[in-house]
Amino acid sequence: MAISPRAMVQGTAAQVQSLPAPLGGWNARDSLANMEPTDAVTLINMFPTVSNLTMRGGYIKHATGLDGNAQTIMVYNYGNNSKMFAATSTGKIYDTTSSGAVGSPVVTGLTNGIWEYTNITTTGGSYLYAVNGVDKPLLYNGTTWTPIDGASTPAITGVTTTTLVNITLFKNRLWFIEKNTLKAWYLPTSSVGGAAQFLDLSSICKYGGHLVDLDTWTLDAGYGVDDNLAFITSTGEVVVYRGTDPASAATWALIGVWKLGSPVGTRAMLKWGGDLLILTYDGLMPMAASLQSSRLDPRVALSDKIQGAITAATTTYGGDHASVGWQVVYTAKHNAVWINIPIADDQQEQYVMNTITKSWAQFTGWSAFCWAIYEDDPYFGGAGYVGKAWDDGYIDDTNNIVTSTLQAFNYMGARGVKKYFTRARPSIFSNGSPAIGVGINIDFDTSDTTAPVNFSPTSSARWDVSTWDSGLWGAGLAIQNTWLGITGIGYCGGLQMKTASSGLEIQWASTDVVYQTGWAGV
Repeated sequence: MAISPRAMVQGTAAQVQSLPAPLGGWNARDSLANMEPTDAVTLINMFPTVSNLTMRGGYIKHATGLDGNAQTIMVYNYGNNSKMFAATSTGKIYDTTSSGAVGSPVVTGLTNGIWEYTNITTTGGSYLYAVNGVDKPLLYNGTTWTPIDGASTPAITGVTTTTLVNITLFKNRLWFIEKNTLKAWYLPTSSVGGAAQFLDLSSICKYGGHLVDLDTWTLDAGYGVDDNLAFITSTGEVVVYRGTDPASAATWALIGVWKLGSPVGTRAMLKWGGDLLILTYDGLMPMAASLQSSRLDPRVALSDKIQGAITAATTTYGGDHASVGWQVVYTAKHNAVWINIPIADDQQEQYVMNTITKSWAQFTGWSAFCWAIYEDDPYFGGAGYVGKAWDDGYIDDTNNIVTSTLQAFNYMGARGVKKYFTRARPSIFSNGSPAIGVGINIDFDTSDTTAPVNFSPTSSARWDVSTWDSGLWGAGLAIQNTWLGITGIGYCGGLQMKTASSGLEIQWASTDVVYQTGWAGV
């Protein structure tokens, strides 16, 4: 039976509870009745920092006019010479170093835009080397793109180069994976060509499958820090070698073979500090902790706190989507690691972790087929463009950024006591007046209790973009803590807040909630 506020005991004094913003981040693991007060049931487009929640930056279209979806972004680095290229689904590669409309493609006639690449410097120059397992590998020397086969200059002999599907640089030596096999191929040291030799892992991988990815893993094994070469198979076996020359038993050794969950996609590994992250159906696994523990202990995963969401995403969007879209990205500039998740062919989202606090959030609005870090900033491949993400203009191209948060349900220190919630006062720091909607969800109801938030932006100037004495400059951050009405009767409440803004920075520090306790029928 519905309870009328009039049934509350006459004379019961209002109480105020001050709730910190949910810096613990998104929790998709624990039950709704057992979350920490600083966690959030949903946390969309708000990033948990060490002191508050901050709305994520927006994105701008950096390079436009690409033919097709940008499925790979490749970065060439040589001294002060840095360039960025985008490979598209129509089999073309564009120079996207400069902002604005791109010119003609620098490479055409390719089968697809899904490439893996690395940089290498030898006595002959500095190169970008790219493979996709269908076309001939491409070697870029800062000026020219050269398809590599057994007759090119330079040439790779001993293997059909169109079968090479992944690449990494390990101790001055290029390593490749042969598509749909358990064979890895390597070249002579400090060389971009030559006679390729193979390392066959068939007799080691007892679960079969094929090699998916490879990367270096830095490990202190007790006698000093050393780089190791790690392979992961489609069945989740991780094979680790140490040494320099695979042809010499004196300088090459198998360190071990471990079993993790199967990798999600071909871009399953990421160097992160001294560790190696692996994206599997078990979640985002740090190599060092994973191999020292059992797969049966899910707490090892960095994504443990959002395990329910990870499991749902990999189950729903793994399979056919795994060929493109899944990727792990790290940006030191923003202290963030995220997992790019392909929800549909034209829709993606990101699960984002603060690398300092290990708190998670969910980002929407960045439709990214792939990611790369260029000059410390994250860039993504979109439909016909390359976007620069986490931009401090706080606008998604021309669209508002909309955030949505449902804080953990809170009994306000009085379990079993019914409460009548009346008002809330979020402490928001902003350089403008964003649209803010606040509601209270009662007794584990996760539905939307806020009214739609609409925001009409006022044009403001941007540093290094707008004209001085002409543009309208925004103000500094100022606190906004207006009391807003909320309505709800129940034992526990979860504060829900939405914001909509464009060109404005938003930080959320805390919220004061007013409620009364006591009911005539209790």
